[in-house]
Amino acid sequence: MQNLNIVVLAAGQGKRMYSDLPKVLHKIGNKTLLEHVIQTAQRLCPTRVVIVYGHGGEQVKSHINNIFADNEFVWAYQEQQLGTGHALKCALPHLTPNGATLVLYGDVPLIDIESLTEMLMKYDGSNIVMLTAMFDNPFGYGRIIRNNESQIIGIVEERDTSQGEKFIKEVNTGFYILPNGRLTDWVNNLSNDNSQGEYYITDLIAMAYNEGIDIDYIEAKHHHTTMGVNNKLQLEYLERMFQESCAKILLNSGITLIDKKRIDIRGEVNAGRDCVIDINCIFEGRVVLGNRVKIGAGSILKNVIVDDDTEIKPYSIIEDAQINKSCVIGPFSRIRPQTVINQQAHVGNFVEIKNSVIGCGSKVNHLTYIGDADIGNAVNIGAGSVTCNYDGKNKHKTIIGDNVFVGSGTMLVAPVNLGEGGVIGAGSTITKNTEPHELSVARAKQITVFGWLKRRR
Repeated sequence: MQNLNIVVLAAGQGKRMYSDLPKVLHKIGNKTLLEHVIQTAQRLCPTRVVIVYGHGGEQVKSHINNIFADNEFVWAYQEQQLGTGHALKCALPHLTPNGATLVLYGDVPLIDIESLTEMLMKYDGSNIVMLTAMFDNPFGYGRIIRNNESQIIGIVEERDTSQGEKFIKEVNTGFYILPNGRLTDWVNNLSNDNSQGEYYITDLIAMAYNEGIDIDYIEAKHHHTTMGVNNKLQLEYLERMFQESCAKILLNSGITLIDKKRIDIRGEVNAGRDCVIDINCIFEGRVVLGNRVKIGAGSILKNVIVDDDTEIKPYSIIEDAQINKSCVIGPFSRIRPQTVINQQAHVGNFVEIKNSVIGCGSKVNHLTYIGDADIGNAVNIGAGSVTCNYDGKNKHKTIIGDNVFVGSGTMLVAPVNLGEGGVIGAGSTITKNTEPHELSVARAKQITVFGWLKRRR
């Protein structure tokens, strides 16, 4: 649609959230409520987006401008929150004289693009298009008032309904497309003569009807898409709705989920064929899974690439890393940023790896810390070994050649280079480079002090 203005009302405080954070900056799926709304708005390719802000305004502006750095939003300040009609009035100076305005809400994060697109298709250049819904229990919502010909003639807010109007199940969701050519007159003629003493957008509908303006509508297909967030209970409910929709997308793409209700997507997941994800896994940022990848229960992946035929065993945490083909990770492994695990490598339980490269076929299976290291191919790191990479001021690198065997309980004091094919005796503390294809042992001499214990006692 040409010359589409979108106004996002995002000035509310959210007192019932009991939080110092502005309501629209609370999160669903690790994105703020307002981010969800703006991303949906952008998909409609509007001429401009006007965001009406108020409570915590500078914090809201700073966050959104940081997330959407390349976009030029228009910010309209609502100093006093005097109702939705007053909020729209704050946006008026920034709207184009012609075209239409779509009204969205910064605390209604799951409004669906399909409903908005359908509304735009019904807009003819001069009419009003509303999004309505049918609720068995309409308490709290404004009711749609129709005449004997079933035409919409107005909206009555919950607090102002008569006894008979309370039984109307068709409700107003608050989403409208309004013609800009009439909008200024309508908004300037709003009255606050109601139980709340506020200016309601809803009163525009009766004004338009009285002027002979056609009022069209579509009905929302899913209630949660029109629900706003006013408290933490509603926030949690919409989080679950969002996660279930993400799970359905994964299932439809061919991923096997053991339980679609026990998965959290806080970013983007792309996967190949025959991937299986067990329960209670969390995905953040951008996660790419190859073919036949298995993710064990309770695992957390953030900004990770996992190649074909790799298995992530339960309760592993992987962040900003690349796991190549046919690897086995976990259980209880932690792979930290800037780590590359090459094909057929094994990383086992209670192993932490950071800023390191693990070569093809190498094994780091038990109770080990690897940091700032380059480990070659077919290397075995024994249980309880540590790369001692930090001297209190600087980080240093450990380099381990191909086919090295590091015995259990070894301390590798960086910077150090272990020569290809060498063997490090268990319990060694290695402070110097080792020779290729040789055994290196560095242990304190074991002695027995006879009589010492008896004298102490």
